Amino acid sequence: MIKSVLPQIIHQHIEGEQCQWRLFISGELAFFDGHFPEQAVLPGVTQLDWAVKLGCNAFGYNANVATLEVLKFQQLILPNTYVDLVIEHQAHKSKFIFSYRDSDKRFASGRIALNSSINTDMNTAMNIESAS
Repeated sequence: MIKSVLPQIIHQHIEGEQCQWRLFISGELAFFDGHFPEQAVLPGVTQLDWAVKLGCNAFGYNANVATLEVLKFQQLILPNTYVDLVIEHQAHKSKFIFSYRDSDKRFASGRIALNSSINTDMNTAMNIESAS
């Protein structure tokens, strides 16, 4: 089993109910191993894991997903790629709308509905360690 590790975070910007991360998706990440032999691609489940972790940390939720909605994986994320992860927080619905993109190129998008348990220890919010 591969341990969940975040990619390298180049930059983070929070404005109101939206957060954006510039990520470098290193080809050295174990998630690429065996997925696929002909051309390594970042698995969709890894993209979801990162969106949940970063979004929950940024907006103070416990990582407790209720449902995933309208998931779309439009383009493959290849090794050694820079992408932006953008998450819009809909607090009244306990949801995140996320997308992975680079300029006008869309890689993936969807909605994450959370069980509305807010993390009461806000001292831990925004203390994300990125992979080296």
